[in-house]
Amino acid sequence: MTDLEHAIQTVRFLAVDAVEKANSGHPGAPMGLATVGVELFTQHLRFDPQDPNWPNRDRFILSCGHASALLYSLLHLAGYDLSLEDLQAFRQWGSKTPGHPEVGHTPGVETTTGPLGQGIGNAVGLALASKMAGARVNAADNALIDYRVFVVASDGDLMEGVAREAASLAGHLGLENLVVIYDDNRITIDGSTEIAFTDDVQKCFEGYGWSTEAVDGHDALALRGAINRALTASARPSLIRARTHIGFGSPGKQDKAACHGSPLGKAELSATKAAAGWPDSPMFRVTPESYAPFKARVVQNQAERAAWLKQFDRASAATKEVWAQLVERKLPSDALEQLIVAAGTKALATRRIANQVQQKAAELMPAIVGGSADLACSVMSTLYGAGNVGKADFSGKNLHFGVREHGMSAILNGLSLSGFFVPYGSTFLIFSDYMRPGMRLSALMERQVVYLFSHDTVYLGEDGPTHQPVEQLSTLRLVPNLHLFRPADPMECAAAWYHAMTRSDGPTALVLSRQDLPVLERPASFEPRTVLKGAYVVSDVEKPELVLIATGSEVGVAIEAKAILAASGRRIRVISAPCWELFRALPKAEREALLTPGVPRAVFEIGSTAVWQGVVGEAGLVIGHDAFGISAPWQRIQQELGFDAATVAARLAAHYFA
Repeated sequence: MTDLEHAIQTVRFLAVDAVEKANSGHPGAPMGLATVGVELFTQHLRFDPQDPNWPNRDRFILSCGHASALLYSLLHLAGYDLSLEDLQAFRQWGSKTPGHPEVGHTPGVETTTGPLGQGIGNAVGLALASKMAGARVNAADNALIDYRVFVVASDGDLMEGVAREAASLAGHLGLENLVVIYDDNRITIDGSTEIAFTDDVQKCFEGYGWSTEAVDGHDALALRGAINRALTASARPSLIRARTHIGFGSPGKQDKAACHGSPLGKAELSATKAAAGWPDSPMFRVTPESYAPFKARVVQNQAERAAWLKQFDRASAATKEVWAQLVERKLPSDALEQLIVAAGTKALATRRIANQVQQKAAELMPAIVGGSADLACSVMSTLYGAGNVGKADFSGKNLHFGVREHGMSAILNGLSLSGFFVPYGSTFLIFSDYMRPGMRLSALMERQVVYLFSHDTVYLGEDGPTHQPVEQLSTLRLVPNLHLFRPADPMECAAAWYHAMTRSDGPTALVLSRQDLPVLERPASFEPRTVLKGAYVVSDVEKPELVLIATGSEVGVAIEAKAILAASGRRIRVISAPCWELFRALPKAEREALLTPGVPRAVFEIGSTAVWQGVVGEAGLVIGHDAFGISAPWQRIQQELGFDAATVAARLAAHYFA
């Protein structure tokens, strides 16, 4: 047995032993993919386990994250900070080896995978980022960024629509630095893929503009040739269909769904090891021969990294300045003030104001890039004069994602994971539902991604209830670590973008109006950074008898309603709450100073009311909308649904002052 063959067997049985010891996990895919994994890590991938964040390392994405035991075994043998003890703690509390790979948790893991198809979308974003960063920092004689992205994907990944959306865009852009190895083992949890998936995958991807090839996934030399040919494909991403056998080598479970998501069992594990000529004990057996091919590759890669560091040293001052802009993202001390100036002082729709702020934001932070799911002119998210990213030129900042919201959200995560860009994506708020899985993952991975959502309530108007969001504000607020800003005027738009630019531990969503909104009046002494607390008093009164909380377009109406009630002697404090998540994070004393314990509260936000009920209490009033909308001009909708100032004032009076 050669060292390479020994390494393949080691990976196979480390993965199986990890699943067996945990009595939980997916042994079948790692058994079938061991040859693919070892071939990639020992022959193709550029990486240095001593510097896992080397900017020009190749990225490896295990899109079928349920096969995590494969990845952990490879990372251990490759020399990352992942011990045999970590493998033995697979899927246990506090371990470095959770059930699905998590970026930032396990050294060498490039993205969090598990929800199938997302990894392919992330990979497209990472490959796109390589091309875009290269267009900014590479010189003719000194290419600093040209990393490749390698993906292992399952049948399930390719069934998911998000993967197809992302693959279509990758083919359109000609991302030749992207190689997907499709694990064609023809088994899913429910049985043979014949029951639901009979696509000719190669023809599908050829239609997307990809180069494709089919090989035996257990033949290392065949794989090597296919990967080398893929890396020379001109202006086309590549799909390699690797025919494998799930549970490879298991006498009783190979090619059966029984080994997909359950341990082999002690008897079958022993039989499998015996059939392979592998000792039944000890478990987690590793020998010097297991490490040898990996160590040889690491030595070669470390020489490449050392050469790269010299390349970076001799880069021009201008190139290093661009590099710092992309990676360090330093802002001037008066950045917020500059954004406020850019916001202007006119009563406009917040989608228009946010776009004005966005121009200045991208000027101050060149790492900002992004685009829209075919709605840039409606959301107003274009960066003017910044150029479009296309197959022939990746130097622009504007991305056209097409009508692919799900794919867009996954690609945005990949762009962010590259370390070079702060990406934004835009569409109507109603279509955030199509983006939700990617948004949830950006929050889980703590990625700095910006989401721009316009047409934020039933005031979208004539397009009717299919396009009018109702529950979206509430459900987005339920996503942990997602900060949702719903600005009411220019100053709040500026603060929202500033927060998105300065927040490095998670995503920010800006939710914007279609209709024009009034500019809120504030005292000359008002400190703009107060907005960054998430909620603040926008219109006060001595000894308030009611605290009225409003967001976005409802703030101006709330102030009008206050004035109406003031005429009858009622004292109401109006709070604008552009980002409730930030407010909830304030110390209790600050929150209570604003909300005034013992004073009744009301909330006014045109959307689902349930999430606000805990804020106002059981006896409190939430003025919102818990039904679908209707097609009509927004002014008529406001009148018919009772969201005008007079009706709001009447409802408050009836509820609190009757």
